[in-house]
Amino acid sequence: MIDLGILGTIEFTMEFLIGFLSIIIIDLILAGDNAVVIAMAVRTLPREQRRKGIILGAGAAVLLRVVLTFFAAQLLVIRFVKFVGGALILWIAVKLFVEGAPAEESEREAKTILQAMWIIVVADITMSTDNVLAVAGASKGNFFLLLFGLGLSIPFVVFTSGLLSTLMDRYPIIIYIGAAILGRVGGDMIMTDPFVVDTFHPPTWLRYGVEAFFTVGVIVLGKILLRWKRSREGDGTGDAVEIPRSDKEE
Repeated sequence: MIDLGILGTIEFTMEFLIGFLSIIIIDLILAGDNAVVIAMAVRTLPREQRRKGIILGAGAAVLLRVVLTFFAAQLLVIRFVKFVGGALILWIAVKLFVEGAPAEESEREAKTILQAMWIIVVADITMSTDNVLAVAGASKGNFFLLLFGLGLSIPFVVFTSGLLSTLMDRYPIIIYIGAAILGRVGGDMIMTDPFVVDTFHPPTWLRYGVEAFFTVGVIVLGKILLRWKRSREGDGTGDAVEIPRSDKEE
């Protein structure tokens, strides 16, 4: 056994090894949703600033996860916490879709690193309660395993989000997939909120139906907002030359 002081202990028992392997698998599985948020958030940054934005955003999010760990179990049973969090994720999904849509490539405005970090941290903390609980459960009270699990999520998320942000430039369809994934996550959080579960007792088919609705809904709403944005910009700036009356009627 290795005593690391306040960091806990490393004891090479079967329980420790199972917890160690479980945390690695959990981080691999759960890194995906968070990586999608980060990749979409930094996509509007200049290419040379993306890695810095990814590392800073992921690092800040993980530090806050350590704090969240101590309150995660209590947060999950408070009504409306997951409901509001799910609604926030849906809003972020639509916002990132509109800002990163392929059609807007030439006219989108680049964010600052701080703006990207803010979106990353808010989305990560909103989505990470279940993730933190999974790691906390696998660590079985071992503080070293808990910190290991939270720390390990940084390179997983950084690598995955960096790869995704690059692929989004080459294959814009990934932006649609990313928005759809966030829509599903938001729908799942809403339908698993204690208030919704205790009040409506939604069957499994309804939960999946709502997730599917939001999976498609964020893209549809994003498309509507893009059209509205283009029409408003056209009314305000695109018609500097007066159009003859006959042309308007046609």
